Amino acid sequence: MDLQEQVSRFREVMHVLREQTGRVIVGHEEVVEGTLLCAIAGGHALLEGVPGLGKTLLVRTLGQVLSLRFARIQFTPDLMPADITGTNLLAEDDSGRRRFQFQPGPVFANIVLADEINRATPKTQSAMLEAMQEHAVTVAGVRYPLPEPFFVLATQNPIEMEGTYPLPEAQLDRFLFKLLVRSPSVEQLNAIIDRTTGAEVPQAEAVADAQTVLWMQKLARQVPLAEPVRNFASQLVHCTHSDVEGAPETVQRYVRFGSSPRGAQALVSSAKVRALAQGRYNVAIEDIEAVAYPALRHRILLNFEAEAQGVTPEQVIDSVLEHVRQRTEVRLPLVSETSTQ
Repeated sequence: MDLQEQVSRFREVMHVLREQTGRVIVGHEEVVEGTLLCAIAGGHALLEGVPGLGKTLLVRTLGQVLSLRFARIQFTPDLMPADITGTNLLAEDDSGRRRFQFQPGPVFANIVLADEINRATPKTQSAMLEAMQEHAVTVAGVRYPLPEPFFVLATQNPIEMEGTYPLPEAQLDRFLFKLLVRSPSVEQLNAIIDRTTGAEVPQAEAVADAQTVLWMQKLARQVPLAEPVRNFASQLVHCTHSDVEGAPETVQRYVRFGSSPRGAQALVSSAKVRALAQGRYNVAIEDIEAVAYPALRHRILLNFEAEAQGVTPEQVIDSVLEHVRQRTEVRLPLVSETSTQ
């Protein structure tokens, strides 16, 4: 299969994935798109929204259309790290000898739904750090690799503060995207009622498997990145820091800490997937701009003045994007001027 055929196949698979997911999920096009970008980019996604918006259903549907092993972990205050990673149990073999045998936990799956992740204690939340970063867990000094592909889709409720433990910045930084799940419109509510209260409930069909996802991830990493586009992504992350020379006024006034280098990695890796999904074997500045909000909103820590005045991370990203556009001399390649090579 030559490059042109691979890009065409990639685009077709992404189209069918959206189509099948849309059979179950009403609306939330941006969330669905962001979740798929995360999965193919090999990252993790944090879905934030009030209860009842379909966050858990979206993750389950993604497991169905990708035909991957799915596991759900309900995070609660009494959940322990061993309940996630697994533990050593005393077992007896055929000869009657007793020995410790590792019993894998629910994290040993391709898609892990960390439901209401901020309800668990920081000790339990930290059990996910190694899994998310290294795709492995260590129990009693022994390292166990996780199945590939592996990605975590976590949900959290933004309005309930009692009985929750806010995720530390170190763990937030391990999520490729933070996606905001918003309330549906009247038309979408009508569609939800029709789909969920009728005699037949729509089901999504499997359209890809683990090998397909791994192939798509490999192809996405091979997409070339032009120097002006790479520089644009680096400038975006650099200008989120209030202590750097030339940072926009909004950042200097309202930001305590800006994005880590993982923010630049998230911008580029997800932009490559977006370019392929549109049939292009190159990354445009427009791709970087399109993924800037989900890739950076959880990596920008605002100060007290920003919270008092109701300034949001999205407003800060707005100012950074405009600032970098003005500073960037070279705007090529643009989407309209690029084609699959």
